[in-house]
Amino acid sequence: MIKKNFEDSFTQEWIDNNITDPTNELVILRQIIPWDKLTEELSQFYNDTKGRIGKSIRVVIAVLLLSKLRLLSDENVIKSIKENRYYQYFCNVSDDELSHFLHPSTLCRIRKRLGEKGFEIMEDIVFKKLHWANVVDPEYALIDSSVLESNIVYPTDVKLVFNAFNKMANFAGKHNISLWWDHDAIKAMWREFCLNKEKNAGDYLIDFAMTFRDALATFKLYLILLGSPEHTPMDVEQLLEILTLLDQQNELKMNGEKHIPSRIVSLDEIDARPIKKGKNFPECEFGSTFQATFNRQGFIITIENFIGKPNDKKLYPNAVELFNKRMGEYPKIAVTDLGYRSQSNLTDSQKNINTVFMGRSDDVQTAVQKACQKARAATEGFIAVIKNWRGMKRSLYKGFSGDRIWSILCQAAHNLKKFIQLFQKEALSEESLMKLGLLG
Repeated sequence: MIKKNFEDSFTQEWIDNNITDPTNELVILRQIIPWDKLTEELSQFYNDTKGRIGKSIRVVIAVLLLSKLRLLSDENVIKSIKENRYYQYFCNVSDDELSHFLHPSTLCRIRKRLGEKGFEIMEDIVFKKLHWANVVDPEYALIDSSVLESNIVYPTDVKLVFNAFNKMANFAGKHNISLWWDHDAIKAMWREFCLNKEKNAGDYLIDFAMTFRDALATFKLYLILLGSPEHTPMDVEQLLEILTLLDQQNELKMNGEKHIPSRIVSLDEIDARPIKKGKNFPECEFGSTFQATFNRQGFIITIENFIGKPNDKKLYPNAVELFNKRMGEYPKIAVTDLGYRSQSNLTDSQKNINTVFMGRSDDVQTAVQKACQKARAATEGFIAVIKNWRGMKRSLYKGFSGDRIWSILCQAAHNLKKFIQLFQKEALSEESLMKLGLLG
């Protein structure tokens, strides 16, 4: 069960004594975020009759948003709330419960409970309020893609095989099975591989891969013998599948193949792929692709995640349709780089969009060339901001679903930050401020 009602934890006297800056961004966000609507929508993820009553959804949502707004870990966001009155006020945590209101480990369980759907609801409700208040301008659609790096050590073929042995060793320990290979010999080979500065990685891979193939055959046999679902849960079946793919990958590598489709680079982040982005350094990044659509002000309108590095030309039509669905209209101007350029994309876009710029000045009329070039340059800046200032450079969650949750949280935090920047620059109309409840 969960507390669904929202009750303000602070008296006016407490606010007057502790919140001395009414223009602080957290004070403003506390007013514009529709807490009642969020609480109502997210209550579906909790049972109304079973379980102990947990913390208010209002508090949980605020803590998750704050962690992304300030790029804080679970431990540090709880610690910071206890030390900062503005954080406490934003999260609606009273003085009486401040010392024990939430344990950091609870945030991990909440993310799992809400999942991708829950975070989409949370982000969508906040964005719709900004859109309804005419804060988000739909004139431009700036489209680009980049890499959301997975939090993995730089992979090598030998390291993957050594990690595979450790995975099977963990399985054996859980089921009280003696190791069916000489693990001390494997560790000795691994130490030699790491210390040998003049090593031939291919020779080591052959030794590791052949031993691994024999061990994998026995691993499959143990799964058959154990048999029952309670002894072989889904994660073990997934492990067998990934180790089988690794064995096949080893065979291709030993046969001299250099370009392997859907290449495995991590046994934990199985969706991560090697992605080249045309840079001198790093030449290759390991993770998944995300595609974002911005407006000219820098708000993120849509964001998508993809395994590997799909062709931007194929992603473009869906990005435009998602923009239309989110904003309720097509943009007047679409701006991309040359990676999205194709004759079909240019032709099809012009049915719904007045101006389409795909990396070449002659795509558009002379009068708007400079504006489109500036918009294209701004897109690079927006991507840099969300990766380096909003935390999308590297995902700290495991699994592709976790990467999606990470992207949605970054999207929500980025759009809230952009709103505050517009507010502080007084770039909002009186009508917008009245709709947001910030002007009487």
